[in-house]
Amino acid sequence: MTVELISVGTEILLGNIINTNAAYLAEKCAMLGLSCFHQSVVGDNEERLEDTVRLALSRADIVILSGGLGPTKDDLTKEVTAKVFGKELREDTHTKERIQEYFRQVHSNQVTPNNWKQALVPDGAIVVDNHNGTAPGLILEENGKIAILLPGPPNEIKPMFERDIAPYLNRLQPEGIYSKMIKICSIGESKVETMIADLMDTQTNPTIAPYAKTGEVHLRVTAKAADEEAANALIAPVMEELFHRFGDKIYTTEENISLEEAIVRILEEKKLSVTTAESCTGGLLAGRILNVAGASNVYKEGYITYSNDAKERLLKVKRETLMQYGAVSPQTACEMVRGVAEATGADVALSVTGIAGPGGGTKEKPVGLVYVGCYVKGHVRVEEFYFTGNRDKNREYAVARALTLLREELLKYHA
Repeated sequence: MTVELISVGTEILLGNIINTNAAYLAEKCAMLGLSCFHQSVVGDNEERLEDTVRLALSRADIVILSGGLGPTKDDLTKEVTAKVFGKELREDTHTKERIQEYFRQVHSNQVTPNNWKQALVPDGAIVVDNHNGTAPGLILEENGKIAILLPGPPNEIKPMFERDIAPYLNRLQPEGIYSKMIKICSIGESKVETMIADLMDTQTNPTIAPYAKTGEVHLRVTAKAADEEAANALIAPVMEELFHRFGDKIYTTEENISLEEAIVRILEEKKLSVTTAESCTGGLLAGRILNVAGASNVYKEGYITYSNDAKERLLKVKRETLMQYGAVSPQTACEMVRGVAEATGADVALSVTGIAGPGGGTKEKPVGLVYVGCYVKGHVRVEEFYFTGNRDKNREYAVARALTLLREELLKYHA
């Protein structure tokens, strides 16, 4: 089956907000085995929205619209879609009661009249309860065509999709769609693709889909089958082959596990504590680690030493080192990582120093040059990296490389 995505909202067209919903829905639909050939963004204009909906329905089995279900006059998605399907809008008692209850729970019984607009639903529509807001989701079915209307806020659309829409879409398929994830670090996207080119050239069912992430590559293995047991039987040999090819470069096969969470698990298993000393990344590395629930078991404190004075004073980097080699050098990264390990008493440490940009680079040390130091129980390894993105990207990649380096060294360590 084919699906088309329509994102509704003038604020998306103007770039006032990033259209994360489209990326989320596209990935979820692909996981469900739906083919998506078109995506559209349309502003809050009745005529243009109607044209967009009609065009989408002419070439797709399912159209998913996100946004434009709110209480204001420029929220037109429901009204326009109902018009396209030839449906009248009528008040839904159940939805009205839920809106009233929502306002009661947020300690405001003052429901403004325009909120009741959200209780109007097209005749015959399937109403999908919104457990995180007031606008319900809606499903319209007519003459083999389906329109699914979802609220715009990400904290509403995602739980609604997971809870109700994904199971609905899965039931439409003659076969179920099942998948497993493999997440890889320490190897770049091009090399990963080269290593699995033969598998992808001959794939039928299951299929392998690579996704490039910052400093990582994810592979989704997807199979169509009558049930999960049959799908797993198809997927298992492919997973085994991927493990054979990538070995310990695979850090998890769990969908919701991040690289930093996998690292925290290793630290916990090996009963090691960790600390960080950051210059150009300014705390982003510590933030990645501390985003993991339970990170306090392994991370106690760290340092952001942006200036040379801070490096000398807090990390005991020698002034001679800074004068001779500079703040951005393997020697400084080495002294930083040893210094922070000594200052905090941690078993494991990371240091990052570099030139994130846009200024500060020279011919000898250009923007994007970064050194990462890793300390594990007295052993130090320093790596040089060169990134070619903007300031934000350079910092993100520096953090990703630091985490990857840490994992590599942790895997080598045996108490």
